[in-house]
Amino acid sequence: MQILNLSSIISPISDRDLERLSRDNPDRRLETDAYGKLVIMSPTGSETSDRNSELIFQVKLWNKSSKLGKVFDSSGGFRLSNGAVRSPDVSWITIAKWNALTKEQKRKFAPIDPDFAIELKSPSDDLQILQKKMTEYKLCGVLLGWLIDPDTKQVEIYRQGQEKEVLKNPANLSGENIMPGLNVDLTEIWG
Repeated sequence: MQILNLSSIISPISDRDLERLSRDNPDRRLETDAYGKLVIMSPTGSETSDRNSELIFQVKLWNKSSKLGKVFDSSGGFRLSNGAVRSPDVSWITIAKWNALTKEQKRKFAPIDPDFAIELKSPSDDLQILQKKMTEYKLCGVLLGWLIDPDTKQVEIYRQGQEKEVLKNPANLSGENIMPGLNVDLTEIWG
């Protein structure tokens, strides 16, 4: 992850600018921070992509049966309440929050803080930067967040009003009261 300061050309990066830059650079994952600076993230390797698709699959499968919300992958950006545009690896919002958005808001970077977010650490990621991102999500109102590190088999859980919890080699993770009935099996992630 690299922050590119473009303030001598344009500052802050608007949603329209970010959409154009993303379209012109399809091999890059782009976000903006709360100050409108461009954040460039490297594409992930195949192993990380496989793990991420497994996480998406399990959350989506739960949501298909519960019908409690909407699930998004890492290509979906959200305009967070602090002004940043972020794309968690996996995110979820309640159906009520989704339905409260206009059609136009749904088509762009939805101006909404997800209720749930997962960041999956890849070998090229810096753990401290991901931890800051998770803290940012929490400060913006994300109710439950998981930072999953396959290399160390460690999960950091971020919850509103609580200190971060660190789990070593958990077999599964619960959606708790935020996503009742969600139980994500981590055996393939650790595999």
